[in-house]
Amino acid sequence: MDFIQDIWNKARKCDKTIVLPETEDIRTLKAAEMIMQSHLAKIILIGNAEKTNNFAKENGVNISGAAIEDPLTSGKLERFSNEYFKLRQHKGMTLEQAKKIISEDSPFYGAMLVRFGDADGMVTGANHPTADTIRAAVHCVGMAEGMSLISSFFAMITSKKEFGIDGLLFYADCGVNPNPTSEQLADIAIATADSFRKLVGWDPKVAMLSFSTKGSAKHPDADKVIKATEIVKSKRPELMIDGELQGDAALIPSIGKKKAPDSKVAGKANILIFPDLDAGNISYKLTERIAGATALGPILQGCAKPINDLSRGCSSDDIVNITAITAVQCL
Repeated sequence: MDFIQDIWNKARKCDKTIVLPETEDIRTLKAAEMIMQSHLAKIILIGNAEKTNNFAKENGVNISGAAIEDPLTSGKLERFSNEYFKLRQHKGMTLEQAKKIISEDSPFYGAMLVRFGDADGMVTGANHPTADTIRAAVHCVGMAEGMSLISSFFAMITSKKEFGIDGLLFYADCGVNPNPTSEQLADIAIATADSFRKLVGWDPKVAMLSFSTKGSAKHPDADKVIKATEIVKSKRPELMIDGELQGDAALIPSIGKKKAPDSKVAGKANILIFPDLDAGNISYKLTERIAGATALGPILQGCAKPINDLSRGCSSDDIVNITAITAVQCL
């Protein structure tokens, strides 16, 4: 399957509105042009309209189809600031501080657009660290029902057609949570399975990874994965999930059959859940560099509405593809 083309086709049918707040970066404006030309989403840009339009023209970029909102003149500043103050006053936030953040920090203004339904989702991070994106998402939009944390996954597109769905695998969590508990690991697995079903349209087969397969080694780290698997099975008994499994047992049928003969996932996994951020981050980067895979992400999940992060080294094409994914997440 062509995952990116499939996502583009789905995004075109969604007709969603996505905020791209970082208009000081030409990559954002170029992406906005491509998104609108490709009919992937409607776009809201955040910034001074005259300045943003001039910046685009100077670089030969056409953003005439985008809405541009200036927090200082949009007429929404008071409403957004008051709402943000109400949401954060229990943490010591003052109204003055709330107004300063909403007026000066474009991802927070963008997140409030999403909160109030003026936009369906947001993509940011080209000029902001991941922590800022997550903070805007959690503070302004909040968590999805039943989710205890924000996590992330990468869509790994490989040439190894025998793995996953024609070489497509989801890796989680590779970008957010350093050392999740069993309960958090269970939430990451559930969120990733739901993301896979929504974005790919296939049944998820989730492998909870460890250095041990079915008791081949005894250690608290393996016990954490076993417990997480049990939690998922109790919460979502219909979900096809198994653990603990080593990487080869999860992916290679002959090894899965040998190491976990009764498993419905071993050797057939299309989602790999890593026990901690060390394992996840190292694995996705090795897969990308050594296997020549394309890594789309990190795609955030767990928020009440889709807000996604970008690498600060991202290209305009990356922003386009993440925006298309965000549009589909809005369904």
